[in-house]
Amino acid sequence: MPLNIRRNFILLFTIGVSLFGSFTTLMLAIYPPAVQENFLWRKPLTGLLFTLICVFGIVAVFFPKKCSESYSHQTEKPTISETKNPDFHEISINFKGHHPDCGRFSAHVAHIDGHVFCAACTGLLLGAVIALTGTALYFFVEWSIVAVGLSAVLVGQIGVLLGFVQFKFKGYARLTLNTFFVFACFLTLVGIDRLAGSIFIDLYMIDLVAFWLLTRILISQWDHWRICHTCKLSCGLK
Repeated sequence: MPLNIRRNFILLFTIGVSLFGSFTTLMLAIYPPAVQENFLWRKPLTGLLFTLICVFGIVAVFFPKKCSESYSHQTEKPTISETKNPDFHEISINFKGHHPDCGRFSAHVAHIDGHVFCAACTGLLLGAVIALTGTALYFFVEWSIVAVGLSAVLVGQIGVLLGFVQFKFKGYARLTLNTFFVFACFLTLVGIDRLAGSIFIDLYMIDLVAFWLLTRILISQWDHWRICHTCKLSCGLK
């Protein structure tokens, strides 16, 4: 199977599974189990697993790969005929963080106090910190910070879907949506936990959260590939 077709198939598959997961989440919120379990370690275990996901995400933010590394091996080098094309230009590319500074990735960064940050990574970091705070309060301190489970799930699913299309936004809007995306996963998990009260459903939601994050990453990698694939400049990424 050609590489482009395989990549697109994997992306469409993960998006489809993620959307199906969102549908089942809404069904669980609207029609929760009539009988809740009385498993003592349900909330601490769920909170611990979600904490691990957040910590892994934070580590990934601080040690990101250059975005070129995820797709540079997928792009073909220009042919001799292409290099003779008057529209073909060869330039040297540097990196701001892990994004090329060629200008085509300007929507992917946010300028804060004279420094350039990846908008998505910064948003995911802020979202993870907020979600970890909420996790500690709800799953370990037993503070009922969410009064209505269904409302939390609905708001959470809106945030998850917006996270999938965050690549359509620029700068601070992209940063905000990525922050909300992680917090939305937390809201969804908490809302389902309050409504269902089931360790098996909680574990299902943990798996979904991990899959939503994977889908969001694959969408970003596809967006990076799309930008470079349509670029007529020759650089070290191609």
